Amino acid sequence: MQLIPRYLYQNKVNVVSNDIGFIVEYRPVYSRQIKMYRGIDNNFQFRLLNADQKPVTLTDTPVIVIFDESNNKIIDKECTITDDGSTKSKKGTFTVNITENDLLNVKQQYLHYNIYLQGSAANTITYANASFDSSGTIFVDGSAFAGPKATVEVTNFFAVDEYWCAGSDDANRISAEPGLNGNEALHTVAVYTDSYVGDLEIQATLDNQLTGTNNWTTVNTLTFDGTETEPQPSNFNGVFTYLRFKASANPTNKITKILVRN
Repeated sequence: MQLIPRYLYQNKVNVVSNDIGFIVEYRPVYSRQIKMYRGIDNNFQFRLLNADQKPVTLTDTPVIVIFDESNNKIIDKECTITDDGSTKSKKGTFTVNITENDLLNVKQQYLHYNIYLQGSAANTITYANASFDSSGTIFVDGSAFAGPKATVEVTNFFAVDEYWCAGSDDANRISAEPGLNGNEALHTVAVYTDSYVGDLEIQATLDNQLTGTNNWTTVNTLTFDGTETEPQPSNFNGVFTYLRFKASANPTNKITKILVRN
């Protein structure tokens, strides 16, 4: 039997405040990379230090701003001050909770972050180390928890006889992920329309290949009268190989998109 230890402790990171106007040390200190996991809430504790590595009492609200690998801002939130003004171990400390939902659409990658103090008169930047580098590094790990499959977006319909289909051929196939789903497989569809009038059949097949002569069965039918302003949802269960959508009226510019998640 293997004995494998696991650890539960506070993920504490030190940041530096330039409150004395000059730098004392010319080497990075405590500038470690933060590791963050998709699929779960991540709590981090920070401590604000001066250039002499002494904790600084917090009077302004810390704010963390996180950027993705393309330098797009993806998270901007206020931190919670845990400095109570009297407890030595809490001096200069604050926390932030990066939730599972915050990282829902963030793939595994390296991020960079900055923390500033939001004051009533002005904002003050803090530094990741004593060499005045403001930006820290975060690695988002997507391997710890399995997240939901990516949503499939369907937009291309093709005329077939007197109706229009999306997903009928191999080039535009919509997999129902039979290898990942058990007998209670849940499928969710959201249909976005703009004055579409007609029926939309959600169909499925058990055939292993799309040949153009497949056996399709209708699992649900949505009817639209053209007044819909919200996406129309449909949920159904079943282990299928492929899905397709069959419209009774021309969907061009009327069915703007269909989102599918298996």
